[in-house]
Amino acid sequence: MAKSLVIVESPAKSRTLSKFLGKDFVVAASMGHVVDLPRKKMGVDVKHSFAPEYVVIPERKKSVAQLKKEAKDKEHIYLAPDPDREGEAISWHLANLLGKGKKIHRITFHEITKEAVLNALKHPHDINMNLVNAQQARRILDRIVGYSLSPLLWKKVSRGLSAGRVQSVAVKLIVDRERDINAFTSVEYWDIEAELKKQKIHFKAKLEKIEDKKIEVKTEQEAQKLTDEISKEQFIVSRIKHIKKRRNPGAPFTTSKLQQDAFNKLRFSVNKTMKVAQGLYEGIELGKEESVGLITYMRTDSVHISNEAQEGGKSYILKKFGNKYYPETPNVYKSKKTAQEAHEAIRPTVPLHEPEAIRDHLTPDQFKLYELIWNRFVASQMSPAVYNITTVDINAGRFLFKTRGTTMLFDGFTILYSSEEDGRDQKALLPDLISGEKLALVKLLPSQHFTKGPPRYSDASLVKALEEKGIGRPSTYAPTISTIVARHYVKRDRGYLFPTELGTVVTDLLLQYFSKVINEKFTAKLEEELDEIEEGTIEWVKVLQIFYRTFAFELKIANSYMKSVKKEQTPTDQVCELCGKPMVIKWGRRGKFLSCSAFPACKNAKSIGTGVKCPQEGCEGELVERRSNRGAFYGCSTYPKCTHISRKLPGEEPEKEEPPKEEPPKADG
Repeated sequence: MAKSLVIVESPAKSRTLSKFLGKDFVVAASMGHVVDLPRKKMGVDVKHSFAPEYVVIPERKKSVAQLKKEAKDKEHIYLAPDPDREGEAISWHLANLLGKGKKIHRITFHEITKEAVLNALKHPHDINMNLVNAQQARRILDRIVGYSLSPLLWKKVSRGLSAGRVQSVAVKLIVDRERDINAFTSVEYWDIEAELKKQKIHFKAKLEKIEDKKIEVKTEQEAQKLTDEISKEQFIVSRIKHIKKRRNPGAPFTTSKLQQDAFNKLRFSVNKTMKVAQGLYEGIELGKEESVGLITYMRTDSVHISNEAQEGGKSYILKKFGNKYYPETPNVYKSKKTAQEAHEAIRPTVPLHEPEAIRDHLTPDQFKLYELIWNRFVASQMSPAVYNITTVDINAGRFLFKTRGTTMLFDGFTILYSSEEDGRDQKALLPDLISGEKLALVKLLPSQHFTKGPPRYSDASLVKALEEKGIGRPSTYAPTISTIVARHYVKRDRGYLFPTELGTVVTDLLLQYFSKVINEKFTAKLEEELDEIEEGTIEWVKVLQIFYRTFAFELKIANSYMKSVKKEQTPTDQVCELCGKPMVIKWGRRGKFLSCSAFPACKNAKSIGTGVKCPQEGCEGELVERRSNRGAFYGCSTYPKCTHISRKLPGEEPEKEEPPKEEPPKADG
């Protein structure tokens, strides 16, 4: 009979560990958290040191019963949830449920390989209560905010709405950006380029200055006048400057950088990226007897890598590419201040399984993400790329033109991984030029442009903004975005995040009365204090006390004075087809809708029409906006009689915006 029980979170992780461990171990899954605050009440005693009321999650009662059964005759219990605050809290709750009279051990590993797991079993440790308290503090903060603000919104706007400490700030960022876009006034300007040639090589140079002053051309008339004058001048090379530039590889992925790069390169949503990464981490069957986690833990803000991983990368690079592709001294990357150096960056586990070699064992999405992670890690250990950048000044009378050409001298790490910047200007090849020589003008090319306002957020750029502003942590980015979309505060369209009218109204109400709590700096400061709890430098109850003093005061004012949008009704000329009373526009948990003015006597309600006739032949209905888990769409008002659906209105032009391009770069309330 097995003497020891190992508890992990998921069945997939359990299956992988079972193949590493012998008959002396039973591996069981807790299915995530088994204990939490109760669902139907706040469960936090704010008057007595914020004492939490923990209960077994209803859906986990069977799991807990099975774990107790498994633990009954075991001498040792090894708790092996993920190596973060959430995992430490799960371990603590499991220890409280199962640990009476047992020898409880906490073990952690950042990759699910046989060597890492066996090494963890040799070095068990106590549960880290600083980590547990940091998780408790976050959970209680989010419960206080969510269970205080949500009922307020139910009373003032509509039942079913929610608010959260982090999610409301994320919506605020999107609302603020939309207002910046709407307030932006585009300004016309013109560029003037000269197409020049030397012998048979053509190249372009851009007008930069007139008599040593920066040029600003605002109208077509100005551009034409300058073009006429320039066309009469002789183009002469006045200065040539050569610079050798080294571009170093980026660090291995952190969570946010992986989410950004997977969006930009693979068009994966943040949620999809984390789901696929979870599978790669927990274990992939590579054969009948072999199952292994292919990547390290995917929730991290550290860029540290182990010595073993560094040696594995070095060995691969030297064998595959040769000495010149490995730097004289290994590349070392510095994590930001808040990162935990005990954690590692997201990297492939050692030994390095080449993506193509295991492609048949992966789904297409798993292969794409694993290849991205693998290439980024190996590239991070390689030599820099080297470029020759040539900048040329060309005079045409009182006009100064500039051009630049880039030639790659050594590809270095870009042989495996490159960003848009690495390949920029590679086609801008220049002829061999000599200072003082004359060039032939082929033609002048004036072009009209307009200044562009700030772009809307995408999944990737929102994650980048949240990280830069210190809002949330690696485990919170994906659930935050999923929540604000699911709550209909934000809609996703062609890769961009748009605030809904409901999201804007709720944000404005919250900002009017909770400006001290629902703001970026306050939220970032709280995140820093949670980190300090984890480090053991501040007491968790003290953080909650300071927060609650401000929050409770704002909540009291809001309950008394916040306007009731719920009571606002806008008359319409439509008549209820059930009772003949006028229809009115009201607010609901998905935004505005049509309701019978006789409510509650008549409960007729429906979506507001767009005024666009349903394009289905013979149908008399009109299109209304509807929502599903996959986003907004338009359906016929006569559904289910007519089942027409479309992603956009007939004749609606798609936005003339390019997909967002950014530099590569567990639940929260």
